[in-house]
Amino acid sequence: MPALIYAALSTAIVSSLGMLLVPTLSREMDVSVSTAQWMLTINLLVGAVATPVMGRLSDGPHKKRLLLWALSIILVGSILAAVAPNFTVFLVGRALQGLTYGIVPVTIALARRYVAADKVQFSISSLSVTVATGLGVGYPLTGIIAGLFDFRFAFWFAALFVVTAILVVLRIVPAGPDEQAARVPFDYTGAGLLGLGLGALLLGVSEGPNWGWSSPWTIGTFVFAAVVLTAWVRAGLRKRNPLINLRVLRNGEVLLANCAAIGLGAALYIGLSISSLIAQAPASTGYGIALPVFWAGFVMFPLSVGSFSANRLVRRLSRRISLTTLLPIGAGMMAASGTLLWFAHTELWEILIGMLVFGLGVGTSYAAMPALIARSVAIEELGSSVSFNQVLRTVGSSFGTAVSGAVLAANMAPDLHPTGAGISATLAIGALVCTAVFVALLIRTLITERRRYIR
Repeated sequence: MPALIYAALSTAIVSSLGMLLVPTLSREMDVSVSTAQWMLTINLLVGAVATPVMGRLSDGPHKKRLLLWALSIILVGSILAAVAPNFTVFLVGRALQGLTYGIVPVTIALARRYVAADKVQFSISSLSVTVATGLGVGYPLTGIIAGLFDFRFAFWFAALFVVTAILVVLRIVPAGPDEQAARVPFDYTGAGLLGLGLGALLLGVSEGPNWGWSSPWTIGTFVFAAVVLTAWVRAGLRKRNPLINLRVLRNGEVLLANCAAIGLGAALYIGLSISSLIAQAPASTGYGIALPVFWAGFVMFPLSVGSFSANRLVRRLSRRISLTTLLPIGAGMMAASGTLLWFAHTELWEILIGMLVFGLGVGTSYAAMPALIARSVAIEELGSSVSFNQVLRTVGSSFGTAVSGAVLAANMAPDLHPTGAGISATLAIGALVCTAVFVALLIRTLITERRRYIR
């Protein structure tokens, strides 16, 4: 398990090379901030396509080989981004780093196969919150490295970390094919349709604020995505071994976890991005804390503390409280944090408390989601089912990015910083999304408990 957690941390390390470095990259490579945002968009697009493919492949016999290949490609991408002579080459490196989004489903499949049966549920929960916990460490590291040196050193650090992860996997994870894994043909049609549909959807969401939400490009992209994803669903329901078995969504607990993934993913990204923006904004804005990049990353550290503590707490509580109950508890804490940040975000201590409570909610929710799925699906479907949950988190994060970007763009001050009203409105959206998810989960839990009581 320590080896798998260490490998999964590569996702957090690479993810932390995003929001904090956009302003720096814009200056260093002489591109606009909106253009520099493509370092996030391209990474997200590739991740959305790679995650379901890697999830299905992790259900097969060559789990360790898949993990090593993915880490190797991420390593190449990190080095390419570190030495990039121009922005185009840099984007190619960031695209290769997008495979990090598929690492967690692969490590979960490995844990389900090789970890002792009585420790599987806790192992899956730990791996699921590794990214959130690691972000709280990755952001300060990125800020320190970028503050002391430049952004290229941050990517060299990521490359070094991935090298150590490869060595750990080579030495610790069992070698050879998994003889218990089912050998089924890979669904190339499903992979192509899902990748194309998700790519179009996330492209429209990411570029909607720039193109205009009512522009032909935006509308056409969404229509194309809807047609392709509909074709993917129809094709998947007809296949015996589809890329993702959509029939498992008939299970209430799986559907519950996947719906929560979209809403909480959007709210999490809104909270992280706006908190990072507030931390670095000048005091003249009325809300900015004016921290240099060296210190701005530490604002996310309480998120790591909260998510790690919550995961440990979930391990004990899951013996007494059902995972179906823990999920709304986590969503409730995220709603409380979002509401706190909505009304109080102009002081550093307010942001730090908000991030701590956010971390507690994320740790609880993200620990419960994959454990619910793992308990409800067959072992041969675990990788694809968990990866689909990860994809929905990514889609939710992308929607959070688009919504926050659109609101802030409509509320710009003459100094090109968002107005206080724009910041408050964006945080309000995040809080309301969390609250809506919490209420829906609470109603579902009450109905389920009532049915059990009647029986």
